[in-house]
Amino acid sequence: MFIRRTQTRSLHSGQTYFTHRLVRSHRVSGKVRQQTLLNLGRHFSIPREDWPLLCRRLDQILSGQLPLLPVASTPLEEEAQRMAQRLLEGEADVTGMAGETSSEDLQTVEVGSVELTRPRSVGVEQVGCWALEQLGLGDLLAELGLNGPMRAAAMGAMVGRLARPGSERATWGWLRRRSGLGELLEVDFESLSLMQMYRASDALMKHREAIERHLFTRAMGLFDLEPTVTLFDLTNTFFEGAARGQPKAERGHSKDKRSDCRLLTLGLVLDGAGFVRRSEVFAGRVDEPLTLEGMLEALEAPRGALVVMDRGVATEDRIQWLREEGYRYLVASRQGRRQFNAEAAVTVETASKAPLQLHKEISDDGQEVRLYCRSQQRAEKEKGILEHFSRRFEEGLTRLSEGLSRPRTHKGIEKVRKRIGRLKEQSRGVGQHYTIEVLTDESGRKATALRWKHRPRQGSMATHPGVYCLRSNQTDWDEESLWRTYTTLTDVEAVFRSLKSELGLRPIYHHKPVRSEGHLFLTVIAYQLVQVIRKRLEQRGGASSWTTLRRILEGQQRVTVTFRRKDGRTLHVRKATRAEPDQKAIYDALRVDPSPGGIRKMIV
Repeated sequence: MFIRRTQTRSLHSGQTYFTHRLVRSHRVSGKVRQQTLLNLGRHFSIPREDWPLLCRRLDQILSGQLPLLPVASTPLEEEAQRMAQRLLEGEADVTGMAGETSSEDLQTVEVGSVELTRPRSVGVEQVGCWALEQLGLGDLLAELGLNGPMRAAAMGAMVGRLARPGSERATWGWLRRRSGLGELLEVDFESLSLMQMYRASDALMKHREAIERHLFTRAMGLFDLEPTVTLFDLTNTFFEGAARGQPKAERGHSKDKRSDCRLLTLGLVLDGAGFVRRSEVFAGRVDEPLTLEGMLEALEAPRGALVVMDRGVATEDRIQWLREEGYRYLVASRQGRRQFNAEAAVTVETASKAPLQLHKEISDDGQEVRLYCRSQQRAEKEKGILEHFSRRFEEGLTRLSEGLSRPRTHKGIEKVRKRIGRLKEQSRGVGQHYTIEVLTDESGRKATALRWKHRPRQGSMATHPGVYCLRSNQTDWDEESLWRTYTTLTDVEAVFRSLKSELGLRPIYHHKPVRSEGHLFLTVIAYQLVQVIRKRLEQRGGASSWTTLRRILEGQQRVTVTFRRKDGRTLHVRKATRAEPDQKAIYDALRVDPSPGGIRKMIV
């Protein structure tokens, strides 16, 4: 084998350039013929003086010979391994026998010569490709004008985000070194450049609205669903680094407890079935209530749609806007005072079979209903929180009081009151349930002792633990319907947990705004793929978290098995490991091939 450099001319521009091919010579009917095995392209990076060494190393790999000297991980070695893999995958016919093998193919081999090389994960990738096909993403990207390499990079980024969450750079390395996705898509990801990954992200952002609309419509059709409840919520993620050149990167309250970093906020509008209808990126310190109007208008949500929101968004003016625009709403009330009438309440069962008491009240004008909910589990939790912080608060008061009887301690009345105020700030609201008296000396300027008494404030967590309130203009619904509809908002919280912990939403490393938003959008697309997978498994009795599913599937590998035959030739077989029972159960539920990539064979 040798590498040939050939000058050619572009048919479009007329420009001349050089291409490279891997060629072998063989004799046919007494004449020497040359056969092109691989097209290496115009940007072949191995220096010309190393071509003979590359061909010798490639011949060693194909014939199963060991190199005379230890082989280091160099560009030449990596290129030799990649070329051998392309030959094995059937891009060239080395012996006239490359390609799919059959069960009737019998070979005589030396068992002791067996070698297993080039392991690549294919389990998660197989399921990811199934989801891509179900949602028609390949055809959609073609319709949007993305060429073949760009579509391959985009699909690699999507599957990579759900299989090995991380940055685009991390996904690029995973596609080239650890994943067998290229074999399933028939794409050479080892020749993919990092810039192609970034440009694929840019292309997805360019068609963001069309992609989101297609994904949601296709998902609804797949599961025969009708759009119902509109769920709206926001979360934020953080930048690593200074985030210069990011106009939306701002400091604020981090939901990941990373207030030391600049933030970016992601808003999601979901259907009750858990599929994303629309996403939007906001500044890190965005005022949550102000995002609602823009999101619903951009979504073109029909008047009369039911909007379910968390209390962070449900300000009084936003609720008034929903009324004026003709939307129905169901939100968590921001009212500070708690109340509950146990005698008028009805009891329902939660998903965990725990009892929940519901008490409904209609407003005097009949335009709004308030649903007071009392959970025993929540009450026990809140009691535990109150006891913990009450104990800490009283211990602080005791230390302060005892210090007033010791010499050389601060006893000034203003100083003592400031310390009491600081204790209240650190008490998580527990301080409001105490009356504290500061005793002073005759001058009234020095404190001598403290007295306090626990007096729970009426209408608070202390007197009504486990109580929360919902409000809605859906006054004709019964208590259980209101409560069960509101609990669909927990799907949004589950989505955000999945985006952050399972799908690599955080952190962000990019310097360009479009790349930062592209990172978030890739995560949203990956979530849609995961949701399709989980929804189908749920229909067939196999629902589980994506983390669990991924852990099960990632154990399946595709490997090359090399034998030396009795006649001295070398047999290469590439196939996936046999699916284990839990992997096979997932494949059967999705009706996909449990042997990803099939079987490829080559004899040298």
